[in-house]
Amino acid sequence: MAESRAERRARRALVEAAEGSKEEKSSKKSKSSLNAKGKSAKGKAKRPGSRRNEDKASQNRSKRPYKNPVPSARKAVDPKSPCSIMKACGGCTALNRPYKKQLAAKQAAMEELFAALCEREGISVDPIRGMGVTLGDPGKYPAPRGFRHKAATPFAPGKEGAVRCGFFERGTHKIVAVPECPVEAPGARQILNGIAREAERLHIPAFNEDKHLGLLRYAVVRCGWRTDQIMVTLVTAQRDLPHAQEFFEAVAALDPHIVTVAQNINGRPGNAILGEETRIVVGAECMRDQLLGCEFDISPTAFYQTNPQQTELLYQLAIDGMDLQQGDVLMDAYCGSGTIGLCAAKDAQDRGVGIMLLGVERNPAGIADARRNAELNGLTRNAWFMADDATDYILDAADNNERVDVLSIDPPRAGSTPEFLEAACTLKPRRITYISCNPVTQERDLHQLLDGGYRLLKITPVDMFPHTDHTETVAVLERR
Repeated sequence: MAESRAERRARRALVEAAEGSKEEKSSKKSKSSLNAKGKSAKGKAKRPGSRRNEDKASQNRSKRPYKNPVPSARKAVDPKSPCSIMKACGGCTALNRPYKKQLAAKQAAMEELFAALCEREGISVDPIRGMGVTLGDPGKYPAPRGFRHKAATPFAPGKEGAVRCGFFERGTHKIVAVPECPVEAPGARQILNGIAREAERLHIPAFNEDKHLGLLRYAVVRCGWRTDQIMVTLVTAQRDLPHAQEFFEAVAALDPHIVTVAQNINGRPGNAILGEETRIVVGAECMRDQLLGCEFDISPTAFYQTNPQQTELLYQLAIDGMDLQQGDVLMDAYCGSGTIGLCAAKDAQDRGVGIMLLGVERNPAGIADARRNAELNGLTRNAWFMADDATDYILDAADNNERVDVLSIDPPRAGSTPEFLEAACTLKPRRITYISCNPVTQERDLHQLLDGGYRLLKITPVDMFPHTDHTETVAVLERR
């Protein structure tokens, strides 16, 4: 959505006002283990049901046992494993390995990946920041559990009207029943299993992806980390369902912490979870959570990090790298719901530093959330959010010689574009912080930024998803 002339003039006035006042893989295989092939970009649909692709219940919430966890679903059980379906699911490939060894393997992979950059800049990769520990710390390392605060399932028809749910078995579309997942927030999987039971009870047929028949396709559960709120999104092949209101209310009754039940309609073929139409069928428009002292409303389709504990660590590393000063203009590209930029603005405000925040995000739902979140945190007077493509926006900003003191980048897995990075160098921000969910594409992009006049101050790996081969990184750059 393009910005009107009036909006641009108003935003520029705010900018001018601000000027007076930002699992184990061997080192030989590290790059291939991090390759983006087959992975979805942030903001695009991810393959449902796979633990590796799932981009917040309270950690203290009691688990509500369900005695009939969808008996019609396919089972593959290994009672000797930390997770009974670990081998079949294939998501947490390193769940049975000591956490210290997991972190050491990821550290070695990152050191090899960034070796050329580090040699060029005369720095070293920081020790990886794990959950509750930094690699090199003495003593016993934890065994992270219950950290995924987003859980999802596909549905499939079983015999005699049964509704099957769980994870896709590795390399197939056969569903493995999941009575409980050790890395998901307590209670999340029970809600998903409960949805299948209620659909079966009310004779709402599961979607058959081969025949393109049926109604119930997927369900996504988001649980609050700092709050007890839960949001459920039901994805159906069409809007009209038999016994629809009874079904929606039964889903809302599965857990007393559910504040929102939404229906998303996706009648398109393929593996994309979400369609374009979403409506609230029970409860509030959004759920609420907190990060780094900020309140955030999250709508059903907006991007929000899956592991909030590590998200706080990731964001704080970026905020520290911004080194925001009085009167700075901070541009938050790929801003989603505004979480990074608003946390940075709140941190600056708490230090008595006034800044101007510009957020850019292609997804209009994310921008609507970001504007609401700015109001929620009392930051509307110094925050401006635009629904636009980040590359298009920054190219226009460079053409107009607009001022950006600090640039925050958090692109999808494909990384940024050469055009965006070239425009970023043209704008000449004092600092750039680059958060990446795919270090391979980040390494490529950093070379262009260094060639464009920047030096790499530090790069810090963060273990966002223990027991997998996934690593995220925060790079801090400064204008030479």
